[in-house]
Amino acid sequence: MRILLVEDDPLLGDGVQAGLTQAGFGVDWAKDGVAADLALKTGQYAAVVLDLGLPRLSGLELLRRVRAAGNKVPVLILTARDMVGDRIRGLDGGADDYVIKPFDLHELAARLRALIRRSQGEAAPLLRVGEVELDHAAHRAVFRGRPLELSTREFALLHVLMLSAGHVLSREHLGERLYAWGEEIESNAIDVHIYHLRRKLAPEQIRTVRGVGYLMPRAPHE
Repeated sequence: MRILLVEDDPLLGDGVQAGLTQAGFGVDWAKDGVAADLALKTGQYAAVVLDLGLPRLSGLELLRRVRAAGNKVPVLILTARDMVGDRIRGLDGGADDYVIKPFDLHELAARLRALIRRSQGEAAPLLRVGEVELDHAAHRAVFRGRPLELSTREFALLHVLMLSAGHVLSREHLGERLYAWGEEIESNAIDVHIYHLRRKLAPEQIRTVRGVGYLMPRAPHE
């Protein structure tokens, strides 16, 4: 899942980006509020990790603009400001969660997964679509009771498809959800990943909607 990290501290930002990437996220890193504002207007993100003390545009002002524009992306504030009043202003300003520095990267990743699940209408950590089960935290997927051996990109693609099961997703949308800034994307990369996923699942588990994109159908009772 692609997320936006907004942090001006180079050492902390580098560490958070590396840690969240290792946890399976695609991470774009904006180093000031104006750059983050532009990124949120032009890109699609599953969540935002937001520092408050940013240059050029404060984190709270950025958050205000995001919510005023009707953008419902989950926002987790990550800051050294630990006063109760700061937390209240952040949460009342539209943030979904609040983590104080210093923090544990594993907990940060878990909180992000929870925010993304809730934003997609999924409360349980285990996703189920038909005969496919996916546990993002354990990085484990099962089809018809059989564990699947998936690459990091295949796992991320399956996660996106399952979160949006029943809806057609374009190649462009999938690419935006899977790849971070600076990553080279071959023109047929999404098609190749879909091909490999179908071989490991079953062809009918991922349908092609000609001229539009791909669809993971829900079972009739879901």
